Amino acid sequence: MQGAKQVSQTLSHDIVIVGGGLVGASLGCALAPLIDRYGWRVAIIEGAALPESSQEASWQPSFDARASAIAEGSAQRFRQLGVWEAMQCEAAPIKRIHISERGRLGAARLSAKELGVSALGHVIPNAWMGRVLHRQLQQLPIEWYCPVQVAQLTPQASGHHLMLSDGRELTSALTILADGGRSGLKEQLGISSRRYSYEQTALIAHVGVSQPHQGVAYERFTADGPIALLPLPGQAMELVWTHTSGAEQARLALSDREFLHQLQAAFGDRVGRFTRVGQRFSYPLSLVTAEEPVRPGLAVLGNAAHALHPVAGQGFNLALRSVIDLVEALEEGAQEPRALGDMQTLLAFEQRRAQDRANVIQFSDGLVRLFGYSLPLLSHARAAGLIGLNLVGPLRRSLARRAMGLER
Repeated sequence: MQGAKQVSQTLSHDIVIVGGGLVGASLGCALAPLIDRYGWRVAIIEGAALPESSQEASWQPSFDARASAIAEGSAQRFRQLGVWEAMQCEAAPIKRIHISERGRLGAARLSAKELGVSALGHVIPNAWMGRVLHRQLQQLPIEWYCPVQVAQLTPQASGHHLMLSDGRELTSALTILADGGRSGLKEQLGISSRRYSYEQTALIAHVGVSQPHQGVAYERFTADGPIALLPLPGQAMELVWTHTSGAEQARLALSDREFLHQLQAAFGDRVGRFTRVGQRFSYPLSLVTAEEPVRPGLAVLGNAAHALHPVAGQGFNLALRSVIDLVEALEEGAQEPRALGDMQTLLAFEQRRAQDRANVIQFSDGLVRLFGYSLPLLSHARAAGLIGLNLVGPLRRSLARRAMGLER
């Protein structure tokens, strides 16, 4: 990794990935066969410092660690990248999903057994996923610029020119923005985004439960907002509790005891008693989609391309499918052959993504809107819908396969 401040000649790369988080690291791993086959020079630019001794340091999971729900389709893609075996060491399988509305009889249940799979998905600490991906990247001929920011990104005839915050300059035939959209590079390039604020904030924490969760994930719609509970190793679960923006502040300030009391009152006793809570985090919820996910020599991935409500747990899974589709499009372009960053290649990638992205956004946004209103007649309709979904096997199975990333 390169971090010392210096001024040097412009360095030429075939692909530069801006952002070494879960999406950027997954892309780096997925590019491995093409790097080997075509000799592409690939670099990753990451603003945060990465631990130098990630290979040797022992893994010490924290009760406060953030986690993600990885759909079975995403697990299959990680198997293709050769990292799933290691990731699975810290994963908790989702055997069943229980969807209900507080105070209503209706409920929908999805099970891995019914679908003939070992798990509907898996819950994995983000830190562990990142560690496994970065360990894999260390075995690849990928250059790191870290910790450093992209100060300026300028289009040129055959790609982009990148000025780094430490004075170094790079050129890239294809630049991938996988920085979560926080760097301002999209705005610098004039790429606008459609934004819709849900005026909601997610409160996230790990909670202990008094009885084994048996691999059940819960989505519980309440008058105060959806509560999701995802299974973790042992008797612990990842809590995602949606609040009207501003209302979360009072719960963030509560003592652990009072917070658990209020959570128990809101969720009920389906998982027994809540016994402990880790550090609480919060972030505002919006639907954000980039207007131009591709340009000549440029592609936008992950949260920089689309940020979703977490109610359906599809954000990272959608991003990982984008990673795989981009690599497949680049391989097809190289076989033509077309230059890296060629717009025909990138448009082919975008055409692959458009329908999947639209389906996931419609599904996630539809759930938020459907359960976001408390009108009495609508509440009865929701209950009837959940009962109907539970009774109609083919519809329930189709929904489950789509959520698992096995259908688009």
